[in-house]
Amino acid sequence: MKRSAYFVVFSSALIIIMLMEGETLGGRKRHEPGPTSVSVGQSYRIYPSGVTQTEPLIVRHPSNSNILFASANTINFSTGFISEGVYVTTNGGQLWYGSDTCNGSPITFHHGDPGIAIDKDGRFHLVRLGPEFSPGIYAHFSANNGTAWSSQRTLQQEFVDRGTVTSDVDMSSSFFGRTYAAWIWLNQPYPVVCVFTTDGGQTWTAPAQVNNPAPRSLGAEITTGPNGTVNICWARVISISPFTEDFVGFASSTNGGASWTVLENAFDMNGIAGTFPSKGNIRVNGLPRIDTDKTGGPRNGWIYIATAQRNLSPAGSDPDIILNRSTNGGVTWSSGIRVNQDAVSNSKFQYFPAIHVDDSGGVNVLYYDDRNTTSDSSGVYLSRSTDGGNTWNDYQISDHHFRPQPIGGLGQGYQGDNIGLTSVGDTLWPVWMDNSSGIYQIWTCPVDISSLGTFVDELAAPGTFILRQNYPNPFNPSTSIQYELLRNDVVTLEVFDMKGSRVAKLVSGKQNVGQHTARFSGEGLASGIYIYRLVGAGFSETRKMVLLR
Repeated sequence: MKRSAYFVVFSSALIIIMLMEGETLGGRKRHEPGPTSVSVGQSYRIYPSGVTQTEPLIVRHPSNSNILFASANTINFSTGFISEGVYVTTNGGQLWYGSDTCNGSPITFHHGDPGIAIDKDGRFHLVRLGPEFSPGIYAHFSANNGTAWSSQRTLQQEFVDRGTVTSDVDMSSSFFGRTYAAWIWLNQPYPVVCVFTTDGGQTWTAPAQVNNPAPRSLGAEITTGPNGTVNICWARVISISPFTEDFVGFASSTNGGASWTVLENAFDMNGIAGTFPSKGNIRVNGLPRIDTDKTGGPRNGWIYIATAQRNLSPAGSDPDIILNRSTNGGVTWSSGIRVNQDAVSNSKFQYFPAIHVDDSGGVNVLYYDDRNTTSDSSGVYLSRSTDGGNTWNDYQISDHHFRPQPIGGLGQGYQGDNIGLTSVGDTLWPVWMDNSSGIYQIWTCPVDISSLGTFVDELAAPGTFILRQNYPNPFNPSTSIQYELLRNDVVTLEVFDMKGSRVAKLVSGKQNVGQHTARFSGEGLASGIYIYRLVGAGFSETRKMVLLR
């Protein structure tokens, strides 16, 4: 199988990507460099191949910031084999290596739908489904960064939905090092099931039923929180096709999974399960995605769940991304908060959210979005909140659009059911599938959090002005900068490059109290980060923006 590698070097202003290919040498490629420099936001495939890759996930090593592990459904149409990709970087994203097939035996029993985690010892964990002749869910582990995998461990030999995995890497937890997996057992009443391992995946506990739903559960996702807490969410769906997501269920354990506090109806929702006719009748869902703040900061322990919904406020008549949060361990939940900040009910579609709380407590949601393209296409957006989900700013992070299409032979409308997101320090690592290369492949775009600017409106000084984040951001070729004067003032608004050279003066003179908007054009300027600064009577404020060609 052809292997390629992407070397990625990025600073606050530039990402340099080198695609290198060469002759086969001992089963690997010897690479000859051929660099191409591109700006922040360049999208690239982490493991280009001739195999279809869908439903990507990505996790980070708990103590080594250079190691990331991604996986995906992989479908080899030339052989008819379905497996799980193993894609790894051990040098902070400069080089990705791996395979489109997890090599844990028996190979013929693999059938995709991976869930992944890295535990406290750096051991990789992967759970996946078995084929129809051996239905169930099985686990593998790797002690050498995904190069070799253990033989399968049987978790449950029944028909089940895909499993998700999380590992408790909190050294203060009583369950430090325990790795958990959860899934839906496809047997009445379709409950959530959970297991765990305390020995790095050598052995697992017997499946334990978490809830007793009515009529049925779908899409269990598990995560850990502070102090050894384990949280699971799922959708309670209606009993007939397309099994629309009607409520979100939630369960929490504070004793390592021995017992659970369950809310079968944590909050109401109206999901998007079905198809999108405008996008080739692809199959979509509104299944919940969950993460918990483990930063030790002011929102430590807050739980966030993102869904795709429509026709239930605050969602509009088209699909929107909705966030609900709990500030008390899941006992009560907020009303819905609309994440995407385009106009409500504007016939633009947002779907397949992935959610991640970064090390500073920022809440980041990744999703597909067609607001800047035609209805038959999609781009990839990131929304970020630094105030616990109260306010959001949106950024298109993909540098191209793609046209979703079903993948033939894999069920009605199938093109994958999820995308993924994690972070290392100040860098977000999104992964998504798109078919712009001719087949569905896994794409990424490392995002420097600092390049996204300050997301919360802040007063420059009491009684002076408010400078807001430009929109859109990133932009090409123009963007709007909005600010509010709280008194009549003489102001200047200027734009600078990262060397401190002024590239534009947008405003200069006396202006009255109220809202103002200035338009900035990047025509003739290079891609990269720019600074805009508003100066008033003795006060100034700056923000960053990204010009993306």
